[in-house]
Amino acid sequence: MKGGVHCAKPSLSWNEELSKERHVEHDHHHRELDQEGSNPINLTDGAAEKVAELIAAEGVEELLALRVSVKPGGCSGFNYDMYFDSEFADDDIVREFGGVKVVVDASSAELLNGSTLEYSDSLQGAGFHITNPNATRTCGCGNSFS
Repeated sequence: MKGGVHCAKPSLSWNEELSKERHVEHDHHHRELDQEGSNPINLTDGAAEKVAELIAAEGVEELLALRVSVKPGGCSGFNYDMYFDSEFADDDIVREFGGVKVVVDASSAELLNGSTLEYSDSLQGAGFHITNPNATRTCGCGNSFS
């Protein structure tokens, strides 16, 4: 964190329609890494339950995992990306929360380290939110961070 100034933690809403979009980007076999104490992102029980429900709704027999990544872009420097994936790279970090596999690529893991994915369903709307303790700045829309 530069200059000792820490802005509000970012919260990213994930539109449920995006959850139905699936990407298959890697042509590698799945390998779980057991890095001591390394949890790039944690899922709350509510988030794990909702992701499990959305995966079941996909109606496919292949193993689907939630891939969480950080991509360059947005007005603050980085954007979160979440989608279902069935292929994994050798350096992916794979964790399981409530029966849901979560996959994070090695470069995104550094930017997400210690983050939490939550799901809320309220009068203001339903959606997923990422709280990232590493973010030092967010944009007004809350979709990007630095």
